[in-house]
Amino acid sequence: MIQDIILDTLIDGIKLFPFLFITYLAMEYVEHKTGNKTWEIMQKSGKWGPVIGGVLGIVPQCGFSTAASNLYAGRIITLGTLYAVFLSTSDEMLPIFISSQVPLTAIARILTVKVIIGIGMGLLVDFIIRRKRGNCKEKLKIDHLCNHQHCHCQEGNIFKSALSHTLQIFLFIILFSFFINLFIGVVGEDKLAALVSGKMFLGPLAAGLVGLIPNCASSVVLTQLYLEGVLGAGSMLAGLLAGSGVGLLVLYKVNDDLKENIKITLFLYTAGVVSGILIEMSGLVF
Repeated sequence: MIQDIILDTLIDGIKLFPFLFITYLAMEYVEHKTGNKTWEIMQKSGKWGPVIGGVLGIVPQCGFSTAASNLYAGRIITLGTLYAVFLSTSDEMLPIFISSQVPLTAIARILTVKVIIGIGMGLLVDFIIRRKRGNCKEKLKIDHLCNHQHCHCQEGNIFKSALSHTLQIFLFIILFSFFINLFIGVVGEDKLAALVSGKMFLGPLAAGLVGLIPNCASSVVLTQLYLEGVLGAGSMLAGLLAGSGVGLLVLYKVNDDLKENIKITLFLYTAGVVSGILIEMSGLVF
């Protein structure tokens, strides 16, 4: 079992590596080449960030959620954009649906619901933040991110700095994912299934907790239980909305504000559970 866990962990990590490297390379370019002008441009177009983030989030795997975590830690994207990506991403759901020959119309409806919720929540959060802050602007924190990871970005070229960031986060993800996979292997997916299968309110509440597990196994379990008829659409979406793959894990690593990270986690869980309960109550069928 250990060999399978190690192999699965490495495969999942390798899939994320290109996303991490491209993200950090872009951030290094922003820091070294464009400076404050980039922030001015983003401030003007930032209100559309949640829309772009919500659409990008539907891409399978959790690469964009890890990218969003890093970009938010550097304050390159807004909090609303981060929420939009996290809520719309579904990790392994789409590949499983396609391989299980779920009708394309059903897949499209599910993805549309997730994107609408993600964009809607993201726009709402950014609107509230803008109303509170007024003309006060947050500064880019890429330098702080570099100091936090001790990569000495200013001393080398952007490729070397980006690779340094990538390797540090990559190793962190590999190590943490191994223990998560080991835990799931010991506990068993059957017990996770028993946890999330329930009634109208208990189902979404439990599924949301499973969705917060920073591992692709959570989306696999939720999707399979839905396909087997154990979970309703609302419970499945509660878990998938709350889940963001390893994106949330990376956020805790790169964003120093622990209280903010906890608030983000609670927001994701609450948004997922409330949405799931409303969908269950509506009797919506995909």
